[in-house]
Amino acid sequence: MSVSRPPFYVTTPIYYVNDKPHIGHAYTTLACDVLARFKRLDGFDVRFLTGTDEHGQKIEAAARAADMEPQAFTDRVSESFRSLLGIMNYTPDDFIRTTEPRHKTACQDLWNRLVERGDIYLGSYAGWYSTPDEAFVTETELVTGPDGVKRAPSGAVVEWVEEPSYFFRLSRWQEPLLEFYRTHPDFIAPESRRNEIIRFVEGGLTDLSVSRTTFSWGVPVPGDERHVMYVWMDALTNYITALGYPEQDGDYARYWPADIHMVGKDIVRFHAVYWPAFLLAADLEPPKRVFAHGWWTNEGEKISKRLGNIIDPVDLVNTYGLDAVRYFLMREVPFGNDGDFSHRAMVGRVNSELANDLGNLAQRSLSMIAKNCGGQVPQPLEFTPDDEVMLGAAQAMLSAVRAALDRQAFGEALETIWVVVRQANAYIDRQAPWVLRKTDTGRMGTVLYVLAETVRRIAILMQPFTPNAAARLLDQLACKDDARAFGALEPSVRLVPGTELPAPAGVFPRYVDPESAETK
Repeated sequence: MSVSRPPFYVTTPIYYVNDKPHIGHAYTTLACDVLARFKRLDGFDVRFLTGTDEHGQKIEAAARAADMEPQAFTDRVSESFRSLLGIMNYTPDDFIRTTEPRHKTACQDLWNRLVERGDIYLGSYAGWYSTPDEAFVTETELVTGPDGVKRAPSGAVVEWVEEPSYFFRLSRWQEPLLEFYRTHPDFIAPESRRNEIIRFVEGGLTDLSVSRTTFSWGVPVPGDERHVMYVWMDALTNYITALGYPEQDGDYARYWPADIHMVGKDIVRFHAVYWPAFLLAADLEPPKRVFAHGWWTNEGEKISKRLGNIIDPVDLVNTYGLDAVRYFLMREVPFGNDGDFSHRAMVGRVNSELANDLGNLAQRSLSMIAKNCGGQVPQPLEFTPDDEVMLGAAQAMLSAVRAALDRQAFGEALETIWVVVRQANAYIDRQAPWVLRKTDTGRMGTVLYVLAETVRRIAILMQPFTPNAAARLLDQLACKDDARAFGALEPSVRLVPGTELPAPAGVFPRYVDPESAETK
């Protein structure tokens, strides 16, 4: 009888296609990819969604500036986001575009549900609007600079807009939202973002303008096509569009509510206030969790087009290698905090941790097996207390890594693994199998078996983070494809003595700066 696999639905925000992907896009999708890969290996029925947000005034203006029709413009830019999936070795199950017919159907059905429940009404909007942010700005949020120009909190210039508009009765959902936050304490993370959102909602919610008439590039309002939907109502609906909504059986019943929406901290309000309010008003379940991560700086400077210091993830991969980039982004800063990218920090992580710590551990262990054990997994003799401690530490990693990733603590998960990597390096130095080769070959074989088994467990757990390098390492341990999921980390599963191993080869090369030709 087959065992039912629990569902797990993880999403990136859909990315706005007014420009090509940058490190922020790569970072968010990488975090989701690590979670998706981990959960698949852990026996879950995973659904991983990403895609592009292609409507709105900003897109219409960008297309006009490029002398293109909006659809042709979005086709081109959306493809650059799709191509990043292969470059970064991401594994989504679906890539959604908001210009697809299925999405128009979903948006209009959600709109009609809100109308039927009395939560959308026609009025007129007069207020400040930030086109770059695609957001309405209240008087209390306005920032007036020395030049007298009014700006949004993001720094974008706002414009005064007056036009007919449909409104969503957001004010009606202030207390229900606060109650939802109280009864679902893990809904918003990290804690700093949860506190920020609660303060915002407690400060009072006003009804939200959810349609525009001054441009036409969007989903038409059903029954009144002079209006297009506010781009955020359109964009947020993608998470259920991809599950077949408005049908509520099939994938929708299987995966909704989402286990986690991963977003940048700049869009947490849309996901943690507007989105659950829309869903509650439509009598649909909100997602289980919204996690808002921080921003990256570049060598200590804020990233901006004006400074010309935008970090291209493709350039990073071409410079340092894919697995090194994936590792660094998940390792360098606690997830949820802001982080700084620097060449020095990147090279430090690559050379110190990947090459020296894990790379040398694997290379030393497997090379000694190749030279001294006939290229086969050695037959261990009785394990000493030191051996048992090492094997126990390797075996305990899974539960600790699992707990960390369930909190989106990616750096903590990697540190859990690295504690064992460092412990194994201390173990090999302490046991000195190169000395035992001359004095006690049986003991040498036991030590090398413990090391190989430890490396196997490390490599299995590293698959979500550095999939290519981990696969090569598992190849060198002759682990078959069906022995790489987390079932192979059960206490009863270990390397089989006598298994033929291929010739070992390094999997984590050191980075050599091409300008100096010296390893940094």
